[in-house]
Amino acid sequence: MAFNRRKFMIKNASWMLILLLLLIWEIICVGLNVPEYLFPAPSAVWSAGIARWEPIMMHAWQTFFTTLVGFAIAVVVGVVLGVAVGTYPIVYKALYPLLVGFNSIPKVAFVPVLVVWFGIGTVPAILTAFLISFFPVLVNVAAGLATLEPELEDVLRSLGASKLDILRKVGLPRALPYFFASLKVAITLAFVGSVISETVASNMGIGYLMMAASSSMDMALVFAGLIVIGVMGVVMYELFAWMEKRFTRWANRGVNAAAV
Repeated sequence: MAFNRRKFMIKNASWMLILLLLLIWEIICVGLNVPEYLFPAPSAVWSAGIARWEPIMMHAWQTFFTTLVGFAIAVVVGVVLGVAVGTYPIVYKALYPLLVGFNSIPKVAFVPVLVVWFGIGTVPAILTAFLISFFPVLVNVAAGLATLEPELEDVLRSLGASKLDILRKVGLPRALPYFFASLKVAITLAFVGSVISETVASNMGIGYLMMAASSSMDMALVFAGLIVIGVMGVVMYELFAWMEKRFTRWANRGVNAAAV
């Protein structure tokens, strides 16, 4: 019985923590009589979400679409550049410092430029999601390829394997855990990029909805939008976590293995 209780606690720890936080949040707001326009209680956020379900879903699908498109582009570009950086030292020396410098620039600074180039709407949101999320993919893929032991490469070359054979049959499979780890980070950043652009230069999306709601002091709707973004991020994160376990089962260790 004790073992089953422990297993139940491990599997449901996140849900129990969420319920506890919601309960504390509700007690604070109701007990201290906090005005709804400052900090709405979870019950008020729930009511706002139910009352405005259709517009929330319309804007949520727009954000989801722009995020996935930008994320898909980021994955393709990140993998290609990551393979080049992790495989060829000359590409690493030439390109990596530029990429680090580019990644250091706040991506919100690019939004006005993108608006001038492409106008207000979906394209700047897609590009912002791409710009903010491709770097983790690049770095992790490059790191996965760069950790291939030189001795193993020497043995494979002595057996007649070409550089492409080593990359395809050993390097890329070894980089899979790094790749899926980067996807879990990049998808959350992609949502951040989309919402940032929508708050600045869009007439659709959750970011736009929250800006419109905050201008009318409808904080319950703002928090409902935040929760929707969080839920979408968690769903996509869990999807990639499931894919990681499925395709890199041999690399799973520690806490994840113990919790199964």
